[in-house]
Amino acid sequence: MLDTKGICSGYHGVTVIKSLDLSVGHEVFAVLGANGAGKTTLLATLARLLPLTEGELWFAGEDISRVSPWVSAAKGIGYVPQEKGIFPGLTVLENLFVGAMIGTRSRDERLDEVIALFPDIGARRNQLAGTLSGGESRMVACGRALMQDPKLLLLDEPTAGLSPKYVDNFFDKIREIHQNRGVSIILAEQNATKALEVADRVMVLSLGEASEVMDAADVTTDKLKEGYRI
Repeated sequence: MLDTKGICSGYHGVTVIKSLDLSVGHEVFAVLGANGAGKTTLLATLARLLPLTEGELWFAGEDISRVSPWVSAAKGIGYVPQEKGIFPGLTVLENLFVGAMIGTRSRDERLDEVIALFPDIGARRNQLAGTLSGGESRMVACGRALMQDPKLLLLDEPTAGLSPKYVDNFFDKIREIHQNRGVSIILAEQNATKALEVADRVMVLSLGEASEVMDAADVTTDKLKEGYRI
């Protein structure tokens, strides 16, 4: 689904992601790591929001190393940024319809699927997105990305700052999106315990480099401590 070969990226001349090789198939792939490990930078790079300074990025067998973010979105990469990631001045429905600008299936068909997945936001479809709770905002951001009919969904810290109720619910939805919609997922997450419940494989990122890549079932406390440099 997605392959990287020695990719480097960062901000203002500072390299954050350092010669990273990565291969993700049809799975839920969790990226774990401490604050500052480079998780957000990695997902923004994969979404083509940050340019590569070195290396290659391939998606579905096609080199997308130099494409624009809207091109990668049209090719099937959905991205849910950290924090709310919504248009606060638009209604919930208008936010979702922004995602529907990409894709060929009926907009109403896709909307029905998203509302079925996140019924809480269906009840607030005419409400301004800026008035939603944190958990509801995350649902809208994820729903907007799903309206694109993505093949790969990038989720950056989707449960950051949410109450335990929304955390549990959101991880249930991640599993459902992968299993029922057939979408591959790359999940950057601080909550290692919950991420390991839904992930097939895990990469521990440390200072922009892959410390460990392993099956989720093989993750041990010692390996996490080593990756987190605890």
